[in-house]
Amino acid sequence: MKFHRAGEFVEIASNEEGFLGSYYEATVVATGQLRKEYMVQYHTLLKDDMSGLLREIVPASEVRPPPPEIPVTEFKLYDQVDAFDNDGWWVGTVIARFGDKYVVYFECSSKDEFVYDSERLRIHQDWVNGKWVLPKNQVRRFFH
Repeated sequence: MKFHRAGEFVEIASNEEGFLGSYYEATVVATGQLRKEYMVQYHTLLKDDMSGLLREIVPASEVRPPPPEIPVTEFKLYDQVDAFDNDGWWVGTVIARFGDKYVVYFECSSKDEFVYDSERLRIHQDWVNGKWVLPKNQVRRFFH
């Protein structure tokens, strides 16, 4: 597990029902004892009273660095992507393309389909044992 320092930009995985498969951008504010938790301040989530950005303590297992950018000129059918929506990144699959718009299906969360511009999509990567890994169906596409 990677140790994160105060001021570092990170993403927080949500394991709450209805939010599974989503990640929220945040900055580490402080580190808990034994580095098992972090206090973070989200970049897009607000406090319940809307008075400012939400701060909360999250387990270290839900904190990861942001994925490296993989430049793409277009997304292909069945690419796993992260779509920026509802203040966070949501894991989905490209199931159709109409011009410069992509239809993304969200199997892990809502089971819904939504349309996005390419600027709101990125290639999905998994954080596994301290390293970024492409899903198996995409490794050949980018590293063949």
